[in-house]
Amino acid sequence: MKKMQMKELVFIALFAAVLAVLAQISIPMPSGVPITLQTFAIALTGYSLGARRGSLATGIYLLLGICGVPVFSMFRGGLGALLGATGGFLIGFLPQTTLTGLAYARGPAISLICGLLGLAVCHLCGTIWYAVLGGQSVLVSFLAVSAPYLLKDVVSVVVAYIAAHAVCRRTNLLYFR
Repeated sequence: MKKMQMKELVFIALFAAVLAVLAQISIPMPSGVPITLQTFAIALTGYSLGARRGSLATGIYLLLGICGVPVFSMFRGGLGALLGATGGFLIGFLPQTTLTGLAYARGPAISLICGLLGLAVCHLCGTIWYAVLGGQSVLVSFLAVSAPYLLKDVVSVVVAYIAAHAVCRRTNLLYFR
């Protein structure tokens, strides 16, 4: 593996920070899973940085949160946040970033399919986690913590794809792909 350049490290850190900031834009919900801009931020990270660098940024974000830095939604952090109602979605962010990042430079159709596939994996992780945690069926969990968020999350992936093109054009991110 080649050494990373300073520019790459800066963008990885920058996107980890973007994840932390956009996680704080949240609306609490009765299920314990808030409405946030995290899925937008995850898709933007994958589309902008690609699979490897995007996953590094997401991994840094998750490790900061697990270590207690309040980067998760509603300024939560620590292992307890990971083991709570949103833990499955947090875990699902890594495969979502990776799948979304596989799509760069592949054209709009493939990019959106990969982004939506990543989103589906994230929702599957979140739904199953919530079902196990709550001792309820996957269908009940899906209806509580996935279905109400799907439209917003699909739109987030599409908008992230469009935004990533603007980000990449203005910052020359394509330089290190």
